[in-house]
Amino acid sequence: MSRQPCGWRKQDRFLRAFCSRTRSKKKGPGSEGEFTSPQRGKKFARTANFWTKKREGPVSNDQEHMKEAAAIAALEAIEPKLTRETVVGVGTGSTANYFIDALTRIKHKFDAAVASSAATAERLESRGIHVIDLNACNEVRVYVDGADEADGQLQLIKGGGGALTREKIIASAATEFICIVDETKLVEQLGTFPLPVEVIPMARGLVARSLVMLGGQPIYREHFVTDNGNVILDVHALDLTTPVETERAINNITGVVTNGLFAQRCADLLVIGTPSGVELRTPSRGS
Repeated sequence: MSRQPCGWRKQDRFLRAFCSRTRSKKKGPGSEGEFTSPQRGKKFARTANFWTKKREGPVSNDQEHMKEAAAIAALEAIEPKLTRETVVGVGTGSTANYFIDALTRIKHKFDAAVASSAATAERLESRGIHVIDLNACNEVRVYVDGADEADGQLQLIKGGGGALTREKIIASAATEFICIVDETKLVEQLGTFPLPVEVIPMARGLVARSLVMLGGQPIYREHFVTDNGNVILDVHALDLTTPVETERAINNITGVVTNGLFAQRCADLLVIGTPSGVELRTPSRGS
């Protein structure tokens, strides 16, 4: 009798499908994922634990213009904090690219940048910004990056572009984490966007079975290798009502490098591009 794909039992219908299914569109480091859903653009409700400051000013309804507006607002937020010794962490994706382009204007005001992917490092260097290894600096004063989803607690799903591990490392090392998004990334609860999980290649099947036991539907991202030489499982249908606990549970699976939940280390500031202006959201001082 022939073996089932990846050694899975015949009745494991979803796990068999996992061996052959993939995302409909390949994405590599340097671009955010493009999953869509009718719920994708739902805004989260303002809660008593969070405050919102709105920067007035016309912003185009075009999503790219909203991304650019958020990136420019983030630049304005960090500029007063920069010195000639400052190291700035820079994320990966289409929104982060707008920030890189804006950062070029003030590259003389800080020392260097730490990049979350090879694509980001290349873009920074092409604009004359010095890039150093994280191990070469004592402090990352601020890290600026986009997200695939953001909720009312400033918890995020990241990794649509595949750079989640290095993004999480730099976010953890940074004194301040600023997340820049357009308003379509706001959700009441995380989970519409499939959760990326970076996995050691030989553990792909093992991790997939564990993710199914957690209630998820992992899909192998074919023809994609991370900058760290690993593979990605995009996990659909996970219950993320307790994202901190879920982040820990997935990271405890043998073979997982990390997952795209930024719940334990959420953003300190969320900068949101909207059609009517840019909103800044942070945890309230009393929370």
